[in-house]
Amino acid sequence: MLAALAALANPHRLRIIASLSANGRNYVSRLAREVGISRPLLHLHLHRLQEAGLVSSRLELSRDGKALNYFEVADFSLALTPAAVAEAVSSLTVDQAKSD
Repeated sequence: MLAALAALANPHRLRIIASLSANGRNYVSRLAREVGISRPLLHLHLHRLQEAGLVSSRLELSRDGKALNYFEVADFSLALTPAAVAEAVSSLTVDQAKSD
């Protein structure tokens, strides 16, 4: 839950999820144009969303032989309740170097 919330805390990533949800799966170049960000920045955000389990990708060949990496929204549901927050807190670890 913490990874998903952290991933969704960025406006670019929210726009990516919204675009994929509204328009279906898409490849990087087209998605970058739809969302209005560069492909390198989009890759960074897609990687974060994929790590959190919010999007998935699949490499496919186009008709002209180009490799296209298609992304789509994963089926996810987050229930933000006091009990879910308490469970998430129990999984936190303290970084000793930062706590000094």
